[in-house]
Amino acid sequence: MKKTDLDIIIIGAGPIGIACALECKKHNWNYAVIEKGALTNSLFNYPLNMTFFSTSEKLEIDDIPFISNNPKPTRNEALEYYRRVATSNQLNIKLYEEVATINKVENHFEVITSKSHYKAKKVIIATGFYDIPNLLNVPGEDLPKVFHYYKEAHPFTLQNIAVVGASNSSVDAALEIYRKGGNVTMIVRGESIGERVKYWVRPDIINRIEEGSIKAYFNSEIIKIEKHQITVKTPDGEIILPNDYVVALTGYQPNFKFLNKAGIEFSKDERHIPFYDDKTMESNIKGLYLAGVICGGMETHKWFIENSRIHAKMIAEHIKLKQKL
Repeated sequence: MKKTDLDIIIIGAGPIGIACALECKKHNWNYAVIEKGALTNSLFNYPLNMTFFSTSEKLEIDDIPFISNNPKPTRNEALEYYRRVATSNQLNIKLYEEVATINKVENHFEVITSKSHYKAKKVIIATGFYDIPNLLNVPGEDLPKVFHYYKEAHPFTLQNIAVVGASNSSVDAALEIYRKGGNVTMIVRGESIGERVKYWVRPDIINRIEEGSIKAYFNSEIIKIEKHQITVKTPDGEIILPNDYVVALTGYQPNFKFLNKAGIEFSKDERHIPFYDDKTMESNIKGLYLAGVICGGMETHKWFIENSRIHAKMIAEHIKLKQKL
């Protein structure tokens, strides 16, 4: 396997990885972005009809205008925007190539992927947190009727659907499936619909629950999944509900195993926040940087595109001023 020498390797071709690539191009650094899936893979896997909470200008990177039909863009508009940014700037992005190992060797990094072997002076990890779902850890979760990602409502028409969770993704799925003819029951561990739910959507789901169009069990959780039914633990005791599909949108987490294997250290509490300098984004390993939502560990609501896009410029500035290539 031929070894390729680079100044910088960026792992992850999401919005923040693209922003980092733009900074590398500005500074004439020899770089490559390596992505195990499609371009902006996480966004690609969002529900087809998703609308962002952020307005389009807050999703812009490198001051490149993002024009959308409405103030809050859709998934498809975001895919088009980031694709145009990547292609029009001729960024060096290698898709469907998974990073296996990152090893620090003296003053450089050896990065081995599913397709190649790279040597780089610096590495930026911007892999997000959308690849690993938080599991229910209940019997039957491995049945094919259980989904941890939601794409569209059509397959669930005329079916009994349990939607687990009360976040934006859960609420969007419940409303869309209900409006496409599914019989929706929400199973919510908390006592109410989440406060972070989009302000124009939250009243809608509350009204549908109150009128009985969507059934909701609060302070409840699924404890068993079977082929045609689920068992739910509620404040009033266990109940059995007829069920065709379970859509468990209980959140996601970064690939801690991958980060740990690279040598990243974490906070000792349940937040599991990776170590990095908040002024430079450099991790505990000199020359290895973290960028984007991955910096939040289990606090996946801490970082978004709009408040982490600055990480690219922070990293570039540190490399430029403190650690010249």
